[in-house]
Amino acid sequence: MSNRLSSSGGWSLSRWSRLREIMALRVAEGHAPGLVALVSRWDDLRVEAIGHQDLTQSRPMQRDSIFRISSMTKPVTAAAAMILVEECKIRLDDPVDRFLPELADRRVLSSPKAALDDTVPARRAITLRDLLTFRCGFGALMMSREDCPIAKAIAEAGLAVTADVQTLAPDELMKRLGALPLVHQPGEVWMYHTASDVLGVLIARASGQSFADFLADRLFKPLGMKDTAFHVSAEKRSRFTAGYLTDAATGALQPYDTPDSSQWAQPPVFAGGAAGLVSTADDYLAFCRMLLMKGRYGRERILSRRSVDLMTRDQITLAQKAASPFMPGFWDNRGWGFGLSVITREDDLADVPGRFGADGGLGTSAYTDPEEGVIGILMTQASWTSPVAPAINRDFWTLTYQAIDD
Repeated sequence: MSNRLSSSGGWSLSRWSRLREIMALRVAEGHAPGLVALVSRWDDLRVEAIGHQDLTQSRPMQRDSIFRISSMTKPVTAAAAMILVEECKIRLDDPVDRFLPELADRRVLSSPKAALDDTVPARRAITLRDLLTFRCGFGALMMSREDCPIAKAIAEAGLAVTADVQTLAPDELMKRLGALPLVHQPGEVWMYHTASDVLGVLIARASGQSFADFLADRLFKPLGMKDTAFHVSAEKRSRFTAGYLTDAATGALQPYDTPDSSQWAQPPVFAGGAAGLVSTADDYLAFCRMLLMKGRYGRERILSRRSVDLMTRDQITLAQKAASPFMPGFWDNRGWGFGLSVITREDDLADVPGRFGADGGLGTSAYTDPEEGVIGILMTQASWTSPVAPAINRDFWTLTYQAIDD
């Protein structure tokens, strides 16, 4: 593939200068210490590495710098699950009880704020489809712990959504999750995040491999994703960016995770399918290209076309969206497929119906647009402060789409 931007690629060369100029300005303004911005349109690829890997400015950003990709892990986990579906290890509408007995015979809260013992029986078992679409009855709660017993119980069990690497072993995590009632009946309400961690456990048990080994063997090696893993080895540490949390009020960056003492310095006890991976822009591009090409990568087929179609189609009904609060306006122009977001309505430059992907809360974003053949990947080290994308992210997508020239 060409690494040169050409006029035949459907880009306006003059408009491309805006991307580097404005992204460099955002770094200079302090939105992030640095970034890697990658955009591909079919065979035409452009990459910009701007700023530094940390605030000390001692290490310039590189194209192959390594980032914590957080929720960009979720589509990878979903793709791994679909490999098992294609091998008939488990079917989409099979109960997961055979591999996850901790989730059998569930009780469900009578209402989300009910006492933990105020429950009714689950009307049916949790299925693989429920996990893939986040309709399994558990996940991130948009309620305070003070007035919501299940939110308090989840936090006390060490199961609350966090940017940190999970320290519970898989069997212990499942034991604690299985001891709590479901918040909603299986299949009825979308709840973010936790289902992907559970998928990782299911994949390990169904495949007979650790989740990390399964991903390495079935996805990362075939796709050439040499820097994607659940930890950063010592020889790659010089390319590992520092991570920062962003103060919501001031926008100031606070150190969160540094390469020399990182949570990602060693293989984790729990390989998190929801947010555990580190990667590079080029590695993740390989995964996105596989999805853009309907499961094929080079001469190798990773997934069937039908699996990719299912993954990237909105699976959430209007009634389920109405019952699934996440943030104001979240469902206005999007749906949810298998482990990823799907744009459903055109109301901004980058909101092309059918465009799919995921954002990482520690500062990353990757979306694929089958209509335009566009893949965009933005890697930064600055965390989001809410589910609403920060300015640097919104600018990246505007700059990408304004440069299309046909």
